[in-house]
Amino acid sequence: MASQVETHYVPLHNYDTTDLTPRVQSGAQPQRLILSLLGCYWRGPDAQIPSATLVELVEEFDITTASARVALSRLARRGFLRLSKSGRNTSYGLTELAAEFLNEGRRQILSFGAPSAPWDGRWRCVAFTVPENDRRLRHLLREKLRFAGYAPLYDGLWVSPNDRIPQAVRAIEDLGVPHATVLVGEIAGGVRGDGDPVSAWDLPALRAQFEAYMRRFTPALKKARAGRLGASDAMVNNFYLVDEWLLTSLDDPDLPDDLLPANWPRDEARAMFLELYDLTAPLGAERVRAVLGRNAPDLVRYVGHYSVDEVLSPLRQGR
Repeated sequence: MASQVETHYVPLHNYDTTDLTPRVQSGAQPQRLILSLLGCYWRGPDAQIPSATLVELVEEFDITTASARVALSRLARRGFLRLSKSGRNTSYGLTELAAEFLNEGRRQILSFGAPSAPWDGRWRCVAFTVPENDRRLRHLLREKLRFAGYAPLYDGLWVSPNDRIPQAVRAIEDLGVPHATVLVGEIAGGVRGDGDPVSAWDLPALRAQFEAYMRRFTPALKKARAGRLGASDAMVNNFYLVDEWLLTSLDDPDLPDDLLPANWPRDEARAMFLELYDLTAPLGAERVRAVLGRNAPDLVRYVGHYSVDEVLSPLRQGR
């Protein structure tokens, strides 16, 4: 595997995180929702939150108690949550695996669409071969590469215009892909048909996705600006706001301006995202405090929210 880039991520080993990435489905998926709520509002890395609180919060997304408890158990079995019991009371805390997964997710979500340096004209490529009889490995690799910002130019050749080499290396190593190479190169001519790397992304569909995103959240933004968005509604809106922004970032991994058509709507959509995020995240934290306060008032001090500047400052400083 050819790469000169040193990785600094906590290894994900063979944990399957694909159920935690957004999909085009109606309603929130319980496991992803629980991790998202903890990632947005839980600031006690060594503390544990009562399962009753998590179940009550999840029910506000029209998820049943039974489904919520099944999701908690599955997250614990997969290594994302650590469980503890005291009599009949059950609590859950984030594992190191979950904390790193959520930290990475916050960085990707809040940095998506931010101004960046001019494109260097180089493509990062992942070439791989997976045996036909190992469809699960092929599926997992594709999902991880997509989450890392790559798209398929051809079936076994995925590309990204951005420096996402560490993420590609990690995906290959985590899954134990037997035949793979990570390359960096430039277009040297010979482009035919859909051989232009930009064709790996459906730009008309991406434009429509940004426009639909803004239409969906405009009503919530107007209510939030007017101070008419309650804490519970703010928590729910914040989840979908963040979740769909992450989904958009997987479809458009910050393609450089050089590769995009004129009047690209990403900047406008990002401005809406940031404003509504700043309005809903503090209110969402209030809702979590209110629910947690009924079960474990001594833990309310661990509830908060992550500001955009808090998440992005280390990235700006190169940390």
